[in-house]
Amino acid sequence: MNITTLSAGVNYGFRSSFPFVSGATIGFIVLLITIGLGISNLVDQFNVLYEILRYAGAGFIGYTGYKIIISTPEIKSEDTKLPGFYHGFLMQWLNPKAWIACLSGVSAFNLRDSYYMLFIFVGIYFVICYFSLAAWALLGSKVQFFLKVRERIKLFNLSMGGSLIIVALYLLLAEHRSSLLSLSVELIP
Repeated sequence: MNITTLSAGVNYGFRSSFPFVSGATIGFIVLLITIGLGISNLVDQFNVLYEILRYAGAGFIGYTGYKIIISTPEIKSEDTKLPGFYHGFLMQWLNPKAWIACLSGVSAFNLRDSYYMLFIFVGIYFVICYFSLAAWALLGSKVQFFLKVRERIKLFNLSMGGSLIIVALYLLLAEHRSSLLSLSVELIP
């Protein structure tokens, strides 16, 4: 999420990136509330839901990386579509890291038992999430002047989009990696 927000700030400026920041923040908060109210029990019961989330999330993150890579290397180009509110919202719901963060927070603070504490936790997260994502967009907008040269912004988009694709591949291969790691541990005498 941070890479996408930074890229939006670089390519479109802070003000134009704010709908994406808002969507990502509200998407995360709605996910956190949903998990706190009990959807995590459903995910726990049906492991296939987590697998679907993992593949859909990796695909969406990889697609976002691809779109960043192929975007035109012009700041505020008229022919590119900046990520908006719904993109940010959906990205949180398809982001396995967001699910893990929400599940961990709800479990660690035992928030399923107290709606009052859940909503305090949600309020704190809302402020932190908004400010941190806005900071990434602001940083991106401030870096724009370094990237005014077409080749530099193309390199920046390539590195940011490539990073997202690497994250997507990691998400897809994480289970295989742990299987290979456990196999290698078993083979060591």
